[in-house]
Amino acid sequence: MTIREQLECREMEYLSSYAALSKNSKGRKAEEPQCDIRPVFQRDRDRILHCKAFRRLKQKTQVFLLPNGDHYRTRLTHTLEVSQNARTIAKALRLNEDLTEAIALGHDLGHTPFGHAGERALDEVNPFGFCHNIQSVRIVERLEKGGKGLNLTWEVVDGILNHKSSGSPRTLEGQIVRLSDKIAYLNHDIDDAIRGGILKERDIPERFHRILGDTTRKRLNTLIHDVVTNSMDQSEISMSDEVEGAMKELRDFMFERVYLNPIAKREEKKAIHMIKDLYRFYMENLDEIPKEYQNMQGESGVNKEQMVCDYIAGMTDTYAVKKFEDYFVPKSWKI
Repeated sequence: MTIREQLECREMEYLSSYAALSKNSKGRKAEEPQCDIRPVFQRDRDRILHCKAFRRLKQKTQVFLLPNGDHYRTRLTHTLEVSQNARTIAKALRLNEDLTEAIALGHDLGHTPFGHAGERALDEVNPFGFCHNIQSVRIVERLEKGGKGLNLTWEVVDGILNHKSSGSPRTLEGQIVRLSDKIAYLNHDIDDAIRGGILKERDIPERFHRILGDTTRKRLNTLIHDVVTNSMDQSEISMSDEVEGAMKELRDFMFERVYLNPIAKREEKKAIHMIKDLYRFYMENLDEIPKEYQNMQGESGVNKEQMVCDYIAGMTDTYAVKKFEDYFVPKSWKI
């Protein structure tokens, strides 16, 4: 019996009856030999961790565009915090931690430079629209490894696709990530807003302090415990009405005070114009797009709009600024 088979047996013995077992995975689109050490979801986790799109998250905006400071969250640190919260919940509920972590690490791979501002820009300018969760799936299925994709299991792809509020993950592990995403960004965005001088802890209404806690640590503790308590031995992941209601109202408060705050968002219009200008430029100058993207378009018949979105969405904030400067900012000259 291989190490992988031993680990699969341990899952069957220990995990909840509601857990997604590695042995029972619906598999990959392209069949391939099993690893002798790692179960399929652990293998998927490793593939995501080592892919280029994951590394680029370190230079992509979470909420604050190009902040002056080393301690503001990026899309990568957000992803790691989602993963940590999700793993804590999955372990407590005896669900599949490897599957949960793989979904968490891959859920935002398709995010554009400059966060949701960049996403809105591409969605507005591209006639076919743009959604980061769909782009995340495109990355793992088509764009990584020179067009081969990562060939992930059905369960991981489903969790990545359905991590948004409107999604309906088919596994409990995917449902955990969907909630953990909200838990993570609400709390770290409060922390970053306080660090940036946009918000003070005392500005948060008392009812949220009473229900959720008055520090980041207390809020995380309340939210994660509430998910575990209400989901134990249940066929779905849920929260209590009181805590879930408070979390939703806190999110509304954050939109009013932080996400739409003119101080926090004063550079956002510039970023939106920059992404739109880059899109229009590449639509008229397809030869400026790297050959690997052009080759993928030729092999699969992808329309040029999608190819341009693939390239721009994959950029980091700093790379997008550089390309904009290359194309639109006059340079000094000499004879």
